[in-house]
Amino acid sequence: MRKITSLSALMASAAAFPAMAQDLEAIGKPTPGAIGFQEAVTSTARDLQWLDQMVLYIITAIVIFVCALLLICIFRYNKKANPTPGTFTHNSPLEIAWTIIPILILVFIGAFSLPTLFKEQTFPEGDVNIKVTGYQWYWGYEYTDTESGLAFDSYMIGQPATMTSEDEASGAAAYVNSDAMAAKLEAAGYNADEFLLATDTAVVVPVGATVVMTVTGADVIHAWAMPAFGVKQDAVPGRLAQLWFAAEKEGVYFGQCSELCGKDHAYMPITVKVVSPELYQAWLAASEEEGGYVDPESLANS
Repeated sequence: MRKITSLSALMASAAAFPAMAQDLEAIGKPTPGAIGFQEAVTSTARDLQWLDQMVLYIITAIVIFVCALLLICIFRYNKKANPTPGTFTHNSPLEIAWTIIPILILVFIGAFSLPTLFKEQTFPEGDVNIKVTGYQWYWGYEYTDTESGLAFDSYMIGQPATMTSEDEASGAAAYVNSDAMAAKLEAAGYNADEFLLATDTAVVVPVGATVVMTVTGADVIHAWAMPAFGVKQDAVPGRLAQLWFAAEKEGVYFGQCSELCGKDHAYMPITVKVVSPELYQAWLAASEEEGGYVDPESLANS
């Protein structure tokens, strides 16, 4: 299914469209010393991050309360401070309280978490529909709305499938970060520090559009996850599952297979390029004309 675009055909396709300025920001890259989530660019991701913070506050209060009770028991009721132990075995009001209060806490959490879950699992009609297939160890994408059934595979830059004789001559080796690999990444339009994140092709979607993905696996269980979108869906062989998102900000987003799927699980990243609607239409037309993936930023910079 993997299709390779010739340079001459790519230039011809790019020339058919007016130049469109496009400077995509890389989002979701690991930052040394940083903690927290990727920037949320969908309403679902914002809801999930808010829910996480809310539950964190509740859990923190519970931990502090329980630790305080433990300390009181340790210092107030040890043998030295309390030589004559109590003889009672029950305290009905206390037992009712420690049953009712956790129930109320769980109901409170559920009142916020269930609507978020239902929102994720209620699928709108998609402006863009993509079938995603997980393989050992790469992703396959098919734009099912297109007349030609545009499809391509996506490998991590640095996997053997992406290495050429020219790469080997320059000193680049599969899975190894080096100056030669950095040059390969930069030639593909990525930064040198995006090794293990960047792929040779990317999912391309228009900003603001509702994207519905149908996810499956071809061999073992994988998982398509994009934290900035607030989505994660297992890709199970023989089953079809769905996820949806509507990205609100243009940029290059990085995700990862999030289900242990074999020895190269760590080398199965996901790259999504969210572009303007005009550039998306230009990219779609050029890719259909080519019969395979065309880098949208090459069209923008032509």
